[in-house]
Amino acid sequence: MKTKNQSSLPSKYWLIIVIVICVILMGVERITGGNGPISFVANYTVIPMQKGIGYVGRYMSDLSDNFETLQDMKKRKTEKLQSKVDDLTIDNTRLRQDQYELERLRELYKLDENYSDYKKVGAHVISNNGSNWFSDFTIDKGKKDGIKKNCNVLAGSGLVGIVTEVGPHYARVRSIIDDESNISAMLLSTSDTCVVRGDLKQMENGRIRFEKLANNDNKIEVGEQVVTSHVSDRFLQGLFVGYVSEVKVDSNNLTRSGYITPAVDFNKLQEVLVITTTKDDLIKQESADTKGE
Repeated sequence: MKTKNQSSLPSKYWLIIVIVICVILMGVERITGGNGPISFVANYTVIPMQKGIGYVGRYMSDLSDNFETLQDMKKRKTEKLQSKVDDLTIDNTRLRQDQYELERLRELYKLDENYSDYKKVGAHVISNNGSNWFSDFTIDKGKKDGIKKNCNVLAGSGLVGIVTEVGPHYARVRSIIDDESNISAMLLSTSDTCVVRGDLKQMENGRIRFEKLANNDNKIEVGEQVVTSHVSDRFLQGLFVGYVSEVKVDSNNLTRSGYITPAVDFNKLQEVLVITTTKDDLIKQESADTKGE
């Protein structure tokens, strides 16, 4: 049987010894005014550690503040750059709009020069009363601007249509592509007359019909220019209608018919020129001049 070591102290005595030592050390610390062994050990261990922890804490706090400051600066910079991008985008859009408008105005100016014999009024298209095509639309000029019924309307490179209704500050226009439209026209190269009829179904293919062209010895080729004829009772002579895109001899062998590509883009009309002199005005003027002679 193993015997217990008589020289070893029980654990409770060790606890008492430790307590006594702590009391003695605390007493010495008090007597020496804080310069005892406990303060000595604390000065070289606990206090430096405490200072180190405090330094790390302040460093982490400053780092967090700096990070938030950088984030705020980055956000403000991003917002400023985005504002500049938005401003530049708006400016670019305005410049492009101005450029497109300038191109359209140049086109109208050139058209105005081509028909310089006639007095004209510029107008904006304010509504489309027809289909996807501008077959029937309204402009922002009317009687107050010298426009009346049967005034011829131009845009692009040539004839758009004719005024059918007029108010003090507006006018309604029927295009040459409208199903109800028909024009007395002629081939510019031969002066052979024909009738040009509107056809919205054919406009899906970018063309309108012509018919009743004499089947004579005059050869007609694709690309021939078609203009309004001198015998038209509503349209002034020589207004450009379009180009012949297809021609064939009719079954009666007496006439030819085919298709014309219009001189105007009827898918997008924004500005037009209205000739304020009508065909009836010219006829009356010529009649008056004849009587005067």
